[in-house]
Amino acid sequence: MKTDSPHILCINPWIHDFAAFDFWAKPLGLLSIAAILREKGLKVSYIDCLDRFHPQEPKAVKVLWDGRGPFRKTEIALPRGLEHIEKKFSRYGIKPQWFASDLKQIQKPDLIFVTSLMTYWAAGVNETLEMIKEIYPYVPIVLGGIYASLCFEHASQNTVADLVIKGPGEPQLKKIIKTFTEFELDDSNLSGDLDALPFAALDLQHTLAYAPILTSRGCPFSCEYCASSFLEPELRQRSPENVFKEIAHWHQQYGVKNFAFYDDALLVNAKLYAFPLFEKIIASGMDLFFHTPNALHIKAVSEQAARLMFKAGFKTIRLGLETTDFSKNRNHDIKVGKNDFYTAINNLKAAGFEKNQVGAYLLCGLPGQNLDDVERSMQIVKNTGILPVLAYYTPIPHTAMWKTAVAQSKFDLEKHPVFTNNTLFPCINSSEKIERISQLKNL
Repeated sequence: MKTDSPHILCINPWIHDFAAFDFWAKPLGLLSIAAILREKGLKVSYIDCLDRFHPQEPKAVKVLWDGRGPFRKTEIALPRGLEHIEKKFSRYGIKPQWFASDLKQIQKPDLIFVTSLMTYWAAGVNETLEMIKEIYPYVPIVLGGIYASLCFEHASQNTVADLVIKGPGEPQLKKIIKTFTEFELDDSNLSGDLDALPFAALDLQHTLAYAPILTSRGCPFSCEYCASSFLEPELRQRSPENVFKEIAHWHQQYGVKNFAFYDDALLVNAKLYAFPLFEKIIASGMDLFFHTPNALHIKAVSEQAARLMFKAGFKTIRLGLETTDFSKNRNHDIKVGKNDFYTAINNLKAAGFEKNQVGAYLLCGLPGQNLDDVERSMQIVKNTGILPVLAYYTPIPHTAMWKTAVAQSKFDLEKHPVFTNNTLFPCINSSEKIERISQLKNL
C-alpha cells in the first residue's frame, strides 16, 4: 500500500461552441472533489482552461457588476457534419500555449481529473484531453461530469481518458485513487451527508469575481426535457447553518459579494432550509448580491419567500415557467398553474423587485412546438411587467423527451453530442421556423 500522498491535478476544459459567456459558470463538482482531496492530505493542483483572469491575459478583463463577463474567444473550424452551417465556431478559454505552459510548470501529477459540463461541449473536452496526453502521456486521466455521465458510451469510445465515470464522484473517489495511485483514501465522511463535505475549493482560482453556491443536490421534479433526476436521483439538502458559513467564508475571507445559487430546488422545503438561511443572511448585515440562474419553482414563490429574498439581497430572479399554456391537455409537464404564476409575480413586485430583476424562462425549439404559442407566452409574460427569457431546447440523453427529439431532429443526435447544440435548433426542421425564432428573439 502506498503511503505517500499522491499529486492530483484537476482541470476544467475548454468550451467549443457558437457562443459562450460566463453566466456565473464554474466547475463546482470538480472544485468540490479538489476540496475533499486537499482535506484528506493529498497535493492538489488546478488549471482552468476557461480562466478569464489568467496571469498571461494581456487585455483588461471585463467584469460586470455581478461578476459575469466574456471568455477569451478564438475562432476554430466547424465540427465535422456542420461545415455547411453559416455560423462561426470558437474555442472559449485560454490560449493553448498558455495551457501547455501551465501543464509543464506544475509538478508532474500522479493522476489527472477532468470535468465536463454541457454535453454538446464534448469537442472542447476532447481537445483538452489530447493536449494533456501530449505533455503527460503516461499519467492516467479520469473524466467525469455531465457529458461523461449523460453520454458515457460516447465519452468512453471517443476520448483518450483512461477512465470515464458517471454520477457523483465522491462515492467513487476511494476506488479511483487506489486503482491509479495505490494510495488508501479515507472516505469516512463521504457517505452522502452534504454538511460533512468541505466547501468547494474556489480559492484555487486566480480571481473570485463571484462564488457559486449549492444548497442541495437533486430535484423532486422530473421534467421531460431535464436530466437532473438522472444525474442526482435523490434530493439532498444542506443545513442552513452550513450554507451560511460558506457564504460568510467567501465574503469575509475573499471579499466576494456576488453569489449564484446552482440549485434546481432552492425553495423546496423552504421553511426548513431556504427561509432560515435567508434570515441568517439578513441578520448578519452583510451587503451581498444573489442570483438564481437555474430558476426558481414558481409555486414556491410565496409572500414570505419574496420578502426574504429581497431583504437578503437577491438581484437576479429567474422563474421556471416554460409556457403560459396552463390547460390540462397541454403537451408537456404541468408544474405551474395560471394562478401560481400571477401570484408569484405579485409577491415579487410587492416585495420590491423591479422589472429588470425578474425574468421567466420560456422553452423554445421543442419537438413539434407551435411557435405561435411561444409568442403568446412572451406577450403574456411582458404584460405582467417582467422579462420573458427564451430558453432554447437542447435534446439531452436519459430524458423523457430524448427519443422524440432523436426521431424528429434534422441531425443524427446519437452520432455526436455537438448536434444537440441549441444554437442549431436541432428539432426545428424548416428555415421559416428558424427565421421565426430569430424574430421572437428580437422581441
